[in-house]
Amino acid sequence: MRIDFIKMHGLGNDFVVLDARTQPLPVIDGSIASALADRHTGIGCDQLLVLEPCDGADFRMRIFNPDGSEVEACGNATRAVGLLHGKPARIETLGGLVQANPSETGIAVEMGTPRFDWDRIPLAYAMDTHAMPVAWEELVNPSAVNVGNPHAIFFVEDPYAIDMARLGPLIENDPIFPERVNVNVAGITSREAITLRVWERGAGLTRACGTGACATAIAAMRRGLVERRVAVTLPGGTLQIEWREDGMIVMTGPATESYRGSFDAASFGFAAERSAGTGIPA
Repeated sequence: MRIDFIKMHGLGNDFVVLDARTQPLPVIDGSIASALADRHTGIGCDQLLVLEPCDGADFRMRIFNPDGSEVEACGNATRAVGLLHGKPARIETLGGLVQANPSETGIAVEMGTPRFDWDRIPLAYAMDTHAMPVAWEELVNPSAVNVGNPHAIFFVEDPYAIDMARLGPLIENDPIFPERVNVNVAGITSREAITLRVWERGAGLTRACGTGACATAIAAMRRGLVERRVAVTLPGGTLQIEWREDGMIVMTGPATESYRGSFDAASFGFAAERSAGTGIPA
Protein backbone atom coordinates (compact mmCIF):
# COMPACT_ATOMS: atom_id res chain seq x y z
CA MET A 1 0.00 0.00 0.00
CA ARG A 2 1.25 3.47 -0.92
CA ILE A 3 0.21 6.67 0.85
CA ASP A 4 0.17 10.07 -0.82
CA PHE A 5 1.79 13.06 0.88
CA ILE A 6 2.28 16.77 0.24
CA LYS A 7 5.48 18.59 1.21
CA MET A 8 4.90 22.23 2.24
CA HIS A 9 6.63 24.97 4.17
CA GLY A 10 5.99 28.34 5.78
CA LEU A 11 9.15 30.48 5.76
CA GLY A 12 11.26 27.30 5.71
CA ASN A 13 9.38 25.62 8.60
CA ASP A 14 8.58 22.46 6.63
CA PHE A 15 5.80 19.91 6.84
CA VAL A 16 4.72 16.57 5.49
CA VAL A 17 0.93 16.64 5.07
CA LEU A 18 -1.20 13.47 5.07
CA ASP A 19 -4.78 14.19 4.05
CA ALA A 20 -7.35 11.72 5.39
CA ARG A 21 -10.07 13.74 3.67
CA THR A 22 -8.92 12.46 0.28
CA GLN A 23 -7.54 9.00 1.12
CA PRO A 24 -8.06 6.41 3.85
CA LEU A 25 -5.20 6.44 6.37
CA PRO A 26 -4.06 3.91 8.97
CA VAL A 27 -3.70 4.99 12.59
CA ILE A 28 -0.94 7.60 12.95
CA ASP A 29 1.12 7.58 16.15
CA GLY A 30 4.34 9.11 17.42
CA SER A 31 6.64 6.37 16.15
CA ILE A 32 5.31 6.71 12.60
CA ALA A 33 5.56 10.49 12.80
CA SER A 34 9.20 10.23 13.88
CA ALA A 35 10.00 7.82 11.06
CA LEU A 36 8.46 10.09 8.43
CA ALA A 37 10.11 13.22 9.88
CA ASP A 38 13.63 11.75 9.88
CA ARG A 39 15.71 13.72 7.36
CA HIS A 40 18.09 10.83 6.66
CA THR A 41 15.80 7.81 6.42
CA GLY A 42 12.34 9.39 6.04
CA ILE A 43 10.79 12.19 4.01
CA GLY A 44 12.07 14.82 6.43
CA CYS A 45 10.16 17.65 8.09
CA ASP A 46 9.82 19.85 11.16
CA GLN A 47 6.27 18.58 11.72
CA LEU A 48 3.95 15.90 10.36
CA LEU A 49 0.42 17.22 9.73
CA VAL A 50 -2.59 14.90 9.53
CA LEU A 51 -5.83 16.39 8.17
CA GLU A 52 -9.06 14.66 9.14
CA PRO A 53 -12.79 15.24 8.60
CA CYS A 54 -14.46 17.09 11.46
CA ASP A 55 -18.09 17.85 12.33
CA GLY A 56 -17.39 21.07 14.23
CA ALA A 57 -15.08 22.70 11.66
CA ASP A 58 -14.07 22.43 8.01
CA PHE A 59 -11.42 19.90 9.06
CA ARG A 60 -9.19 18.83 11.93
CA MET A 61 -5.39 19.25 11.91
CA ARG A 62 -3.19 17.02 14.07
CA ILE A 63 0.45 18.11 14.51
CA PHE A 64 3.34 15.78 15.37
CA ASN A 65 6.90 16.87 16.18
CA PRO A 66 9.95 14.86 15.05
CA ASP A 67 10.25 13.39 18.56
CA GLY A 68 6.77 11.88 18.14
CA SER A 69 4.97 14.26 20.51
CA GLU A 70 1.60 15.60 19.40
CA VAL A 71 1.27 19.35 19.96
CA GLU A 72 -1.57 21.80 20.21
CA ALA A 73 -0.87 24.46 17.60
CA CYS A 74 1.46 25.61 14.83
CA GLY A 75 0.95 28.91 13.03
CA ASN A 76 3.07 28.10 9.99
CA ALA A 77 1.28 24.77 9.63
CA THR A 78 -2.09 26.53 9.77
CA ARG A 79 -1.04 28.83 6.92
CA ALA A 80 0.18 25.85 4.91
CA VAL A 81 -3.04 23.86 5.22
CA GLY A 82 -5.02 27.07 4.64
CA LEU A 83 -3.20 27.39 1.30
CA LEU A 84 -3.91 23.72 0.57
CA HIS A 85 -7.62 24.17 1.34
CA GLY A 86 -7.76 27.12 -1.04
CA LYS A 87 -10.58 29.06 0.64
CA PRO A 88 -11.50 30.34 4.11
CA ALA A 89 -11.42 27.51 6.64
CA ARG A 90 -12.21 26.88 10.29
CA ILE A 91 -9.63 24.38 11.54
CA GLU A 92 -9.90 22.33 14.72
CA THR A 93 -6.62 21.79 16.63
CA LEU A 94 -5.76 20.52 20.08
CA GLY A 95 -5.23 24.18 21.00
CA GLY A 96 -8.72 25.19 19.84
CA LEU A 97 -10.40 26.46 16.67
CA VAL A 98 -8.43 28.71 14.31
CA GLN A 99 -9.51 30.51 11.14
CA ALA A 100 -7.37 30.68 7.97
CA ASN A 101 -8.20 33.18 5.21
CA PRO A 102 -6.36 33.70 1.89
CA SER A 103 -5.21 37.30 1.46
CA GLU A 104 -3.21 39.37 -1.01
CA THR A 105 -0.09 39.01 1.14
CA GLY A 106 -0.40 35.29 1.92
CA ILE A 107 -2.60 33.48 4.41
CA ALA A 108 -4.07 35.38 7.35
CA VAL A 109 -4.72 33.19 10.38
CA GLU A 110 -6.87 34.13 13.36
CA MET A 111 -4.93 32.41 16.15
CA GLY A 112 -7.35 33.04 19.01
CA THR A 113 -6.72 35.10 22.14
CA PRO A 114 -3.57 34.87 24.29
CA ARG A 115 -3.56 33.37 27.79
CA PHE A 116 -1.41 34.81 30.56
CA ASP A 117 -2.53 33.07 33.77
CA TRP A 118 0.25 30.89 35.21
CA ASP A 119 -1.95 27.77 35.23
CA ARG A 120 -2.95 28.32 31.60
CA ILE A 121 0.65 28.41 30.35
CA PRO A 122 1.02 26.10 32.33
CA LEU A 123 3.70 26.71 34.98
CA ALA A 124 4.50 24.44 37.92
CA TYR A 125 3.42 27.07 40.45
CA ALA A 126 1.97 30.58 40.62
CA MET A 127 4.14 33.49 39.52
CA ASP A 128 4.03 36.68 37.47
CA THR A 129 4.00 35.73 33.75
CA HIS A 130 4.66 39.30 32.63
CA ALA A 131 8.26 39.01 33.85
CA MET A 132 8.92 35.63 35.47
CA PRO A 133 11.37 35.87 38.43
CA VAL A 134 13.65 33.18 36.96
CA ALA A 135 16.86 33.03 34.93
CA TRP A 136 19.00 30.64 32.94
CA GLU A 137 22.48 32.18 32.73
CA GLU A 138 22.17 35.39 30.66
CA LEU A 139 18.50 34.73 29.84
CA VAL A 140 16.46 36.40 32.58
CA ASN A 141 12.88 37.38 33.46
CA PRO A 142 11.01 35.91 30.49
CA SER A 143 7.39 36.56 29.68
CA ALA A 144 5.14 33.50 29.44
CA VAL A 145 2.28 33.36 26.95
CA ASN A 146 0.05 30.54 25.74
CA VAL A 147 -1.20 31.01 22.17
CA GLY A 148 -2.52 27.47 21.82
CA ASN A 149 0.82 26.15 23.04
CA PRO A 150 3.21 27.42 25.75
CA HIS A 151 5.98 29.96 25.08
CA ALA A 152 8.69 31.63 27.15
CA ILE A 153 10.00 34.87 25.62
CA PHE A 154 13.33 36.47 26.48
CA PHE A 155 14.13 39.98 25.26
CA VAL A 156 17.85 40.37 24.51
CA GLU A 157 20.13 42.77 22.70
CA ASP A 158 21.22 40.25 20.03
CA PRO A 159 19.22 37.02 19.57
CA TYR A 160 22.01 35.56 17.41
CA ALA A 161 24.52 35.87 20.26
CA ILE A 162 22.56 33.37 22.38
CA ASP A 163 23.69 29.73 22.35
CA MET A 164 20.24 28.31 21.65
CA ALA A 165 21.54 24.81 20.92
CA ARG A 166 22.66 24.63 24.57
CA LEU A 167 20.15 26.80 26.41
CA GLY A 168 17.08 25.87 24.35
CA PRO A 169 16.75 22.26 25.54
CA LEU A 170 17.74 23.26 29.08
CA ILE A 171 14.83 25.69 29.33
CA GLU A 172 12.40 23.56 27.31
CA ASN A 173 12.73 20.70 29.79
CA ASP A 174 12.96 22.68 33.04
CA PRO A 175 10.50 21.35 35.67
CA ILE A 176 8.96 24.81 35.96
CA PHE A 177 7.23 23.98 32.64
CA PRO A 178 5.29 20.75 33.30
CA GLU A 179 4.31 20.43 29.61
CA ARG A 180 7.70 21.70 28.39
CA VAL A 181 7.90 25.04 26.60
CA ASN A 182 8.88 26.75 23.34
CA VAL A 183 11.84 29.08 23.90
CA ASN A 184 11.97 32.45 22.13
CA VAL A 185 14.84 34.97 22.14
CA ALA A 186 13.88 38.32 20.65
CA GLY A 187 15.47 41.66 19.88
CA ILE A 188 13.40 44.85 19.47
CA THR A 189 14.65 46.68 16.37
CA SER A 190 11.95 49.40 16.27
CA ARG A 191 8.41 50.11 17.45
CA GLU A 192 7.21 48.09 14.44
CA ALA A 193 9.84 45.35 14.15
CA ILE A 194 11.21 42.37 16.12
CA THR A 195 14.01 39.92 15.34
CA LEU A 196 13.35 36.40 16.65
CA ARG A 197 14.88 32.95 17.02
CA VAL A 198 12.88 30.01 18.38
CA TRP A 199 13.80 26.70 19.97
CA GLU A 200 10.64 24.65 19.38
CA ARG A 201 9.46 22.15 21.96
CA GLY A 202 10.08 18.69 20.51
CA ALA A 203 11.60 20.02 17.27
CA GLY A 204 14.65 22.11 18.19
CA LEU A 205 15.92 25.25 16.46
CA THR A 206 13.71 26.00 13.44
CA ARG A 207 13.78 28.54 10.64
CA ALA A 208 10.37 29.89 11.57
CA CYS A 209 7.68 29.44 14.22
CA GLY A 210 4.30 31.08 13.74
CA THR A 211 3.08 30.63 17.31
CA GLY A 212 6.48 31.86 18.54
CA ALA A 213 6.10 35.02 16.45
CA CYS A 214 2.60 35.55 17.88
CA ALA A 215 3.63 34.93 21.48
CA THR A 216 6.70 37.16 21.19
CA ALA A 217 4.76 40.00 19.59
CA ILE A 218 2.09 39.81 22.32
CA ALA A 219 4.73 39.77 25.08
CA ALA A 220 6.44 42.81 23.54
CA MET A 221 3.11 44.62 23.24
CA ARG A 222 2.27 43.87 26.89
CA ARG A 223 5.57 45.44 27.91
CA GLY A 224 4.93 48.50 25.75
CA LEU A 225 7.94 47.82 23.54
CA VAL A 226 6.13 47.78 20.18
CA GLU A 227 2.86 48.85 18.54
CA ARG A 228 -0.22 46.61 18.15
CA ARG A 229 0.89 45.59 14.65
CA VAL A 230 4.47 44.45 14.17
CA ALA A 231 6.75 42.66 11.69
CA VAL A 232 8.53 39.65 13.24
CA THR A 233 11.60 38.52 11.31
CA LEU A 234 12.84 34.96 11.79
CA PRO A 235 15.70 33.19 9.98
CA GLY A 236 13.23 31.99 7.32
CA GLY A 237 11.48 35.31 6.70
CA THR A 238 9.01 37.81 8.11
CA LEU A 239 5.49 37.49 9.54
CA GLN A 240 3.02 40.28 10.26
CA ILE A 241 1.40 39.99 13.70
CA GLU A 242 -1.56 42.10 14.81
CA TRP A 243 -3.27 42.06 18.22
CA ARG A 244 -6.72 43.38 17.49
CA GLU A 245 -8.77 45.40 19.97
CA ASP A 246 -11.13 42.43 20.39
CA GLY A 247 -8.18 40.38 21.71
CA MET A 248 -7.76 38.23 18.60
CA ILE A 249 -4.23 37.57 17.31
CA VAL A 250 -3.93 37.70 13.51
CA MET A 251 -0.82 36.31 11.82
CA THR A 252 -0.24 36.94 8.09
CA GLY A 253 2.50 35.44 5.94
CA PRO A 254 3.33 33.18 3.01
CA ALA A 255 3.03 29.43 2.61
CA THR A 256 4.37 27.24 -0.18
CA GLU A 257 3.68 23.81 -1.60
CA SER A 258 7.04 22.22 -2.48
CA TYR A 259 6.09 18.90 -4.08
CA ARG A 260 3.87 15.82 -3.88
CA GLY A 261 4.76 12.16 -3.67
CA SER A 262 3.90 8.82 -2.15
CA PHE A 263 5.63 6.29 0.08
CA ASP A 264 5.36 2.61 0.88
CA ALA A 265 3.37 2.33 4.11
CA ALA A 266 5.20 -0.77 5.37
CA SER A 267 8.56 1.00 5.15
CA PHE A 268 7.52 3.46 7.87
CA GLY A 269 5.97 1.17 10.43
CA PHE A 270 2.40 1.02 9.20
CA ALA A 271 0.91 -2.43 9.58
CA ALA A 272 -2.51 -3.87 8.82
CA GLU A 273 -3.22 -4.70 12.46
CA ARG A 274 -2.63 -1.04 13.42
CA SER A 275 -5.23 0.23 10.96
CA ALA A 276 -8.38 1.58 12.51
CA GLY A 277 -11.14 4.04 11.92
CA THR A 278 -9.80 5.81 8.85
CA GLY A 279 -10.61 3.31 6.17
CA ILE A 280 -7.81 0.75 5.93
CA PRO A 281 -9.15 -2.76 6.59
CA ALA A 282 -7.31 -4.86 9.15
